[in-house]
Amino acid sequence: MTHHKLPEVEKRLARIEGHVKGIRKMIDEEKSYPEIVQQITAVRAALDGALGVIVEDLLDHISKTSNVKGKKAANELKDTVSKIL
Repeated sequence: MTHHKLPEVEKRLARIEGHVKGIRKMIDEEKSYPEIVQQITAVRAALDGALGVIVEDLLDHISKTSNVKGKKAANELKDTVSKIL
């Protein structure tokens, strides 16, 4: 299987990694918990976004390589997952 959106996923993960390092720095600097929680929430949302790109890429692949029934199922799953993420 080809991972067409891998560069986008890598870019997102690099940003997330930097963000996590920033959170560690906030902890070292004894920032307030509300500030830290806000940043952790942002990282969680960013991880969900990266996961969404991966799932979308996988479902696009399935849709392109499936019959009509498989394509319909892949599209339904894609819509469902997008609502969750």
